[in-house]
Amino acid sequence: MTRRPRPRRRAVPRKAPPGPLRMVAGVAVAFAAFLIVAGAWVTWTYRGPGPQAPRGAATTVVLERGSGLSEIAGELAQAGVIKSKALFMAAARLTGAAGVLKAGEYEFRSGASMARVLDDIRAGRVVRHLITVPEGWTSEMAWEAVQRQPVLTGQAPVPAEGALLPDTYQVQRGDSRAAVLQRMADAQDKLMAELWPKRQPGLPFDTPEKALTLASIVEKETGIAAERPRIAAVFVNRLRQGMRLESDPTIIYGISRGRPLGRGILASELAAATPYNTYRIDGLPPTPIANPGRASIEAVLNPPRSTELFFVADGSGGHVFASTFDEHQRNVAQWRRVERERAARTAAGPGTGR
Repeated sequence: MTRRPRPRRRAVPRKAPPGPLRMVAGVAVAFAAFLIVAGAWVTWTYRGPGPQAPRGAATTVVLERGSGLSEIAGELAQAGVIKSKALFMAAARLTGAAGVLKAGEYEFRSGASMARVLDDIRAGRVVRHLITVPEGWTSEMAWEAVQRQPVLTGQAPVPAEGALLPDTYQVQRGDSRAAVLQRMADAQDKLMAELWPKRQPGLPFDTPEKALTLASIVEKETGIAAERPRIAAVFVNRLRQGMRLESDPTIIYGISRGRPLGRGILASELAAATPYNTYRIDGLPPTPIANPGRASIEAVLNPPRSTELFFVADGSGGHVFASTFDEHQRNVAQWRRVERERAARTAAGPGTGR
């Protein structure tokens, strides 16, 4: 029996194991993909929206003086301002900000990026608090405002009357009260150094201190800016002629150190001999009676030329002026009529017409 020859099977080639180069290439591709993903995550974490504020629209963080990078990053992470302490520290080192981060009180809006947080601390964009000292406040009133500001530290004595420049001052948490009051005094000194050399010649006072005293009286006599030069001229004219100033605010200062009396001046107070009663003393009182602003100081250093020697309230919040005593008496009589009419309306009660 004849056997058919069996067909020969084709040999299937076996796959060769991957070579070293192909393995390296695969690892490189995987690593590159990892780097891309990691870089995207880092970029998003650094520049993308940060955490939402735990409460409200912003988070306040106080970075103490002397805090290192790790302490700052930890404080921010604990407050919920940043997502990653490690990434913040790395970013601070890579950007060169690590050595120039500034202490202070910061307010970070909800969702602020880590990049913004780092930039704010690097630039020292701390929270600023305001203290306003209005024109005409006494130094004690200004001192009390500084005392009430809770972000300030330490204690300080009450400054001399007239030594502070009324203004709105920015302060930050941790500033000392003494330093803030000194800034106010330095501002007044700087202003006087600017204005005193520009004064009108022949004024009836010869020192910046006396100019401040007269300016403080002008400040307390009117709240209308346009009247200050005119009132300053009246007082300068009276000093030149040897007349007493006869200023009610000086009497009040002698009674209450500038606090509102809440009533009229009594006849006994008008007649009392005190260093601040300019109805009884010649010339200026011994010190300012308040802290005058720039406009009042400029008014007494360069008063307009006039012959006016008197002024009295006109019933509308301003004053009416006179150059002679007779004219002044007529103005006073008119003011007395206004006072009587007001008193009558008050006594009659509401609903009685104007």
